[in-house]
Amino acid sequence: MLLSAKILLQNITRTTKYFQCHFSNRMMRDPRFFTLYQHAKARLLDDQRKSGVLSHKMEVNRVRLHFEMTGDGDHNVILMPGALGSTRTDFNQQLTHFNKEDFTLIAIDPRGYGQSRPPDRDWPLEFLQRDAEDAMELVRKLNLTKVSLVGWSDGGISAMVAAARYPNIVDKLVIWGANAYITKKDMEFFESIRDLDNWSERMRVPFLAMYGEKYFRTQWSNWVDAYENYCTKRNGDVCMGDLEKIKAQTLIIHGLKDALVPLEHPDYLHHNIKGSRLYIMPEGKHNLHQKYYREFNFLVEHFLKK
Repeated sequence: MLLSAKILLQNITRTTKYFQCHFSNRMMRDPRFFTLYQHAKARLLDDQRKSGVLSHKMEVNRVRLHFEMTGDGDHNVILMPGALGSTRTDFNQQLTHFNKEDFTLIAIDPRGYGQSRPPDRDWPLEFLQRDAEDAMELVRKLNLTKVSLVGWSDGGISAMVAAARYPNIVDKLVIWGANAYITKKDMEFFESIRDLDNWSERMRVPFLAMYGEKYFRTQWSNWVDAYENYCTKRNGDVCMGDLEKIKAQTLIIHGLKDALVPLEHPDYLHHNIKGSRLYIMPEGKHNLHQKYYREFNFLVEHFLKK
């Protein structure tokens, strides 16, 4: 029985690689694949279940949402990426190096991002609130009754919204590079990075590889406009009213060298999310979980285990 299950999983892995190479736009759209994989995985030894990463798509709120799963732990952790981010552009160091014995990681491409296309991304006023609802609908469809949310930047905002709206499901919350409001100074900085020609080559390359230049230039400019709408139509309020509703134990991480999100934002979150903890990384920038992934992973694992 063990041998047959192992052969089945190997066949699925080969099929996955084939689809990734030749049919990336149609990858893993059959819901039966997810069930088949889970059945095979359940019959393998512990150390054989922890290394693979499952890529899949599932119907969520009328879109095909792409996500990746890895790990074999009882603690389910949802990874929520930043602006135009995806599972692999944002969370490769977590999908690869995080503790997979105690945790199962589920990284999401929000609609219009990564491989959750089509459709192309659109930008309603409360686009971050919509991302929160999409994530929690995926949680429901996966039949998960308790999860922890780990969100970066925009993903951190959506994670806060989800934690506020679903306190009985969200057990713990980890956020960094996130904010509950937007100031005029923030918008001035966003405007300064609207033009991709002002970005470093290192920052541009992963997004251009994922989207191509035309889509990324257009959608990044749309992202800046979407935040301008929070300023003009919501008086800068992104999710301020949600903070007092968060019941989950919360860890806020901040890099002191984060040029995108100044210290006033994590300070505000810390003072308005009851019982939250604030951890400062002196050398950390906006992408602290990538450059300092060992410290970040250890810190998050320890918090989630407590």
